[in-house]
Amino acid sequence: MRKRRRGSIALTLLCATALLASPGLLAGTAFAAPEPQQGKSLEQVREEIEDLYRQAGAATDAFNLAESEARTQSAKIVEIANLVVAGQDRITSLKDRAGAAARAQYRSGGLPPGAQLALSNNPTQFLDGSDRLRQGEKATSDLLSELNRTQDDLRQYAKEATAHWETLEANRVKQETSKKQVEEKIKAAEELESKLEAEQKARLIQLEQEAQYKAQAAWLSSGAMNGVKGSAASEAGKRAVQFATGQIGKPYVWGAEGPGSYDCSGLTSQAWLAAGKRIPRTSQEQLRLPKVAIKDMRPGDLIIYFDDATHVGMYIGDGAIVHAPRPGRNVTLTGAGSMPIKAVVRPDA
Repeated sequence: MRKRRRGSIALTLLCATALLASPGLLAGTAFAAPEPQQGKSLEQVREEIEDLYRQAGAATDAFNLAESEARTQSAKIVEIANLVVAGQDRITSLKDRAGAAARAQYRSGGLPPGAQLALSNNPTQFLDGSDRLRQGEKATSDLLSELNRTQDDLRQYAKEATAHWETLEANRVKQETSKKQVEEKIKAAEELESKLEAEQKARLIQLEQEAQYKAQAAWLSSGAMNGVKGSAASEAGKRAVQFATGQIGKPYVWGAEGPGSYDCSGLTSQAWLAAGKRIPRTSQEQLRLPKVAIKDMRPGDLIIYFDDATHVGMYIGDGAIVHAPRPGRNVTLTGAGSMPIKAVVRPDA
């Protein structure tokens, strides 16, 4: 318990140190720069920018989901195309067999050998011929049945292919809509930030850090970590954490899955893929993974944030996460309680 408390205190001190090191926070360096927009404080601008990026995050999730579904539908269409080719080859083979049987019957005067023997006056030949006749009839019946089944299969494949094409087209439209929304929100946020003076931009980063620190401090003060058992990570969890922390410093880019940049769920999904476990691509889909209580969380678990599940980070222990925050920021460490927690999920449960 002391170790966990020391870890939490260490993270708190780390956050506080980062804040103290931020430009303008030390005594005697008050900011005199004008506010960026008439009637709006820098804090209000920060909140507005943060809200725009959150909306962009929601649209990014929608884009990623549509893209993932599009890949699935494309793979299904390829699979169906292969089945159609195999089915057509099968029909060709069955027709060749039926043609061969018809030609043999023509050469024997219109009667198959079995039928000719069945008409024989020799009792032994008659019985043998009757048996061969029944076998021939069954073979012909089986051939026709198989031909019909294969043709039915091809008709079903055509229906399925049409359905998958329609879904693929719908996903394409969703992708375009979501992409436009992402770009609009990011552009609006960047325009707001671009109007700030250099001093104000530094202060904006400081305000972000302060907000995160306050949220983390409030979360720790609430006793949220008091019951945390500090369970050891699974072997896969260790590999996932190692991968995710190895990406620290790389930029957030919406829709990115590495290796040079990531969005929030791109980082977590790739980290677990590197650990040998494929998980859903988006934070909203990752929310469907098996849930665990906060007191039971261990390194490698994913923490889903906000009511709409539009952000995700990976718990690394001692009350901290690694995550890709937003456009304009890099993969970094922060407090697990620096944002509103919706759920904790375990990919390798």
